[in-house]
Amino acid sequence: MRRLLVATTNAGKQREFARLLSDLGGLIVTPAELGLDLTVDEPYDTYAENAAAKADAYARASGLLTVADDSGLEVAALGGGPGVRTGRWGRGDGLDAQRMVEAVANAADRRARMVCVLAIGIPAGAAAPRVELFRGVIEGAIASGPRGAGGFGYDPVFELVDGRTTAELRETEKDRVSHRGRAVAAARQRLEELLA
Repeated sequence: MRRLLVATTNAGKQREFARLLSDLGGLIVTPAELGLDLTVDEPYDTYAENAAAKADAYARASGLLTVADDSGLEVAALGGGPGVRTGRWGRGDGLDAQRMVEAVANAADRRARMVCVLAIGIPAGAAAPRVELFRGVIEGAIASGPRGAGGFGYDPVFELVDGRTTAELRETEKDRVSHRGRAVAAARQRLEELLA
């Protein structure tokens, strides 16, 4: 069985990718399972460039077919930010969702979207890995307060058009409609070909 490296150390993303990729026929592995301890800078202004940099670095280091992503939250009241800086906007202390609510508390326009660019790093021996990109987007708004016990990150405050936050969805439902789920769906046929 061919191995597929999920190039993230974020536990929430690892769980989500494990679910999203479980039926592709590959053995999903994480950097820790391979003993890889890489730090890949994300200095770029686009999700695509950051995702490609991660996929390239991990595919080179592991020699394995690799998936990496860069994702973010784009909020109208914040001028489309934090966008590619979402990870750095937050503090990772579990209060980021609440801080987002406070940041838009007085905003008339609470529209938001989550964006994910998925990069597949395809090893090419001594040559640089080839990287292919796929995108997923979900539209919504910032809720007036956190709701739901599922998901991670900004899921408790990302409200869908039906009024539920993505943290209130069952995992299977979230996987179908989320930005990351949509990016994986866009890449599914290509991943199936590469893992065959």
